[in-house]
Amino acid sequence: MKKGPKVSGLRNEAQEKLTKAHPLNLGQASRISGVSPADITVLLVALEHHRKTKT
Repeated sequence: MKKGPKVSGLRNEAQEKLTKAHPLNLGQASRISGVSPADITVLLVALEHHRKTKT
């Protein structure tokens, strides 16, 4: 199984579940058992940071 990038602040359980499920968006990620609202917030911040550094 291919691992995604390591997101600082994301719990190990959430990282494992997200890697296994491969959600296409935050809505799908938020419906995964074991992924908390705090994990979704961490993902959102990481995505925004990534988007800003790409432009």
